Amino acid sequence: MIKVLIVDDSAVVRQVLSAVLSKDPQIKVIATASDPIIAKDKMALEWPDVIVLDIEMPRMDGITFLKIIMAERPTPVVICSTLTEKGAETTLQAMAAGAVCYVTKPKLGLKDFLSDAASELINNVRVAAQSRPRRFVTAVARPLEQLRSLPVSAAAMAHTTERIVAIGTSTGGTQALEVVLTALPRVTPGIVIVQHMPEKFTASFANRLNELCAVEVREAKEGDRVIPGCALIAPGGLHMRLTRSGAYYHVNVLDGPPVNRHKPSVDVLFKSVAQIAGRNALGIIMTGMGDDGARGLRDMHDAGAYTLAQDEASCVVFGMPKEAIKLDAVDAEQPLERIAGEIMRFAK
Repeated sequence: MIKVLIVDDSAVVRQVLSAVLSKDPQIKVIATASDPIIAKDKMALEWPDVIVLDIEMPRMDGITFLKIIMAERPTPVVICSTLTEKGAETTLQAMAAGAVCYVTKPKLGLKDFLSDAASELINNVRVAAQSRPRRFVTAVARPLEQLRSLPVSAAAMAHTTERIVAIGTSTGGTQALEVVLTALPRVTPGIVIVQHMPEKFTASFANRLNELCAVEVREAKEGDRVIPGCALIAPGGLHMRLTRSGAYYHVNVLDGPPVNRHKPSVDVLFKSVAQIAGRNALGIIMTGMGDDGARGLRDMHDAGAYTLAQDEASCVVFGMPKEAIKLDAVDAEQPLERIAGEIMRFAK
């Protein structure tokens, strides 16, 4: 049984979430709490396997509570919040603090939520129960201002223009990408990223990383050129493919049906990189549930690209890397903390 604690200041929401989760015979709601202070008392009696957590609550906000939990006893947390522009940024802060995944809580129509989002909530709780939350300590090797001021020589630009790094990740990826990208200096190959994330989240996520990183990080737009020192993140709700015009790489951002139940899909990106960049690419598959990206990484490997998988010990969920390894798509497994170094070795 997966033991779940629900923390939300709305009695109606607590009742609805309890009813949704109780539909699954493998999930047991052991307690509910109207705020984190009450939740702590209940956790002292019985510790949950998964916490479903709201963000805006009285006495203590959800992000502060999340940080306390991750410091004392890391526990899988599913954020359940209303999706707005402001809320998206707040939820990203929670993901960076250690939350495993999230589900959108509707502003209205909680009864419809029972039928429309029941499977999503149950699946997220199951995914969270299989995860292994860990604390990440991120730091750029040199002060950020020094890194931003480093000159990019013409020789460095010429050397890396033809090279590209493609990264695919899902559950646990928001933290993992922060670890990798904040460890990179300003001079790096162009990077294209698919992180499973819904519409409106990716822009806020990219903006947050851009503030932390020496490299430029932004949400990709149609026709963007892939250049050294810049990481492009596929927009939520759209696929991203690599194209080439002369000596330069660009991205296509396009609509279409979900692939492997995801949009954006890692497979869509990786397969295009295999076709367009071949041996000039580095493919990296990181923490995530499911198998999206495994076949695309194999295509990259077969096209001559060097391919990496995040190792099991450092993954929040080892699903995506594990499936790629099963397909013999991976040249090497590396712990999360070494992936940035592998990118720089590829650049040289």
